[in-house]
Amino acid sequence: MNVTTETEAYYFPNKMGRIVLLSLEEVMGVNGLNAVLNLARLQAFSGNYPPADFEMAFRFADMARLWQAIDEMYGPRGGRGLAIRAGRACFRHGVQDFGGLLGIADVALRLIPLSWKLRLGLQVLAEIFNHYSDQQISLEETDDAHLWISHRCGLCWERRTSHLACGLMIGLLDETCYWLSGGKHFDVEELTCVARGDATCTLQLSKQPLG
Repeated sequence: MNVTTETEAYYFPNKMGRIVLLSLEEVMGVNGLNAVLNLARLQAFSGNYPPADFEMAFRFADMARLWQAIDEMYGPRGGRGLAIRAGRACFRHGVQDFGGLLGIADVALRLIPLSWKLRLGLQVLAEIFNHYSDQQISLEETDDAHLWISHRCGLCWERRTSHLACGLMIGLLDETCYWLSGGKHFDVEELTCVARGDATCTLQLSKQPLG
């Protein structure tokens, strides 16, 4: 059994759920997304995405079922690749709506040193999740990397897998750093995952761009 019975209800705002579905439609097409929604028993969202508001109504359990269905349909490797692509699309769909709320889209951000940009950008993104959703994010640093730590992760909520399951967050962080740096890629790696039995979902982002 990949998803256990939900013991507590946690939510994303409708707007976040909508962004994820729009991003999946972009990378899968409407028919592909509808097939996934049917497999996940989420047919209510087919052609009926959540409204673009901040009501806390998109359940963690439904988000997890969505990614479970993608893994079942495409396999863990294919599902992970698709999730990363969707995560990148989520940034493009979401930065205008969420970024401006906390200043991430301010032109002045482009003028500060790269190390400051990354630190500030990750802090802003974490604050968006912490403030607007029930997801709980903290940040830590090592000498050469930033650590993005999800203490309550809505992507793999109550899932049990043998593999790392937060590919969408990899794509979102990768695209965030790409935008902040003006077109540079950074190594983003998922180290631990609650779905796999770890205490947190922890992603490591290199401080220096690739190449």
